[in-house]
Amino acid sequence: MSYGLWLSTAGMQINDYRQSVMSNNLANANTVGFKHDLAVFTERAVESVASGRHRFSHDVLDGMTGGVFVTPTVQTFDQGDLDKTGSHLDVAIVGDGFLTVADGDETKYTRDGRLAINTEGELVLAAGEGRLRVLNEQGQPIRADLQDGGEVRITSNGQVLQDGDTLGRMDIVSFEDNSRLVKQGSNLYTNHGGEQRPSTSELRVGYLEQSTANPMNGLAKMIETSRAYELNANLISLQDQTIGQAVTSVGRIG
Repeated sequence: MSYGLWLSTAGMQINDYRQSVMSNNLANANTVGFKHDLAVFTERAVESVASGRHRFSHDVLDGMTGGVFVTPTVQTFDQGDLDKTGSHLDVAIVGDGFLTVADGDETKYTRDGRLAINTEGELVLAAGEGRLRVLNEQGQPIRADLQDGGEVRITSNGQVLQDGDTLGRMDIVSFEDNSRLVKQGSNLYTNHGGEQRPSTSELRVGYLEQSTANPMNGLAKMIETSRAYELNANLISLQDQTIGQAVTSVGRIG
């Protein structure tokens, strides 16, 4: 197969992948606490270099690129802008840190600070339909007294109060290596072996952290990626025509 066809095919594949990553970012431009992803690529070495076998060497091709490879998607953890809501159950973490929540028997982490009280009096994520319970430093759900009816408030150090009584302190943690966190959907992360420690970041009550996905930049990059995909597709068509001409015309014996 033509060397150029391989390169153009790889170009189409990586731009298709890049488009899917950016589409997900754009879809979450208004998701509270969302951290955008980056599609990262690396140059592929030519075969003689990659394999170390000189029988694959070629004087011309060895001076060219071997194409590109997709590397694992990089998660960004930049600080998002803060939006003031005034709600005493909205919190934003300023700095490195995550709220600890229980999803059934699993422990997960999030930057989504929209909190609520469910029908059982538990402090939960508002986006989780009452099932994602916010945990205290002992790993237990934080419960309010629904019979009392007193207003539940959160302080800047994570204490949850009801009528001045302490219900518990939210478990806000940070990690030595955030790359160990894996997105699980619903704006949640799971920890895959990262060292965990209490976070010393500031908690802003009455604020929410906005998504780090920039819709204008994202749209511009999607258009750029679409054009790059189309260009590679056109190159494949041109190379196919060239090969056809070589077979039907150049190779014809007069």
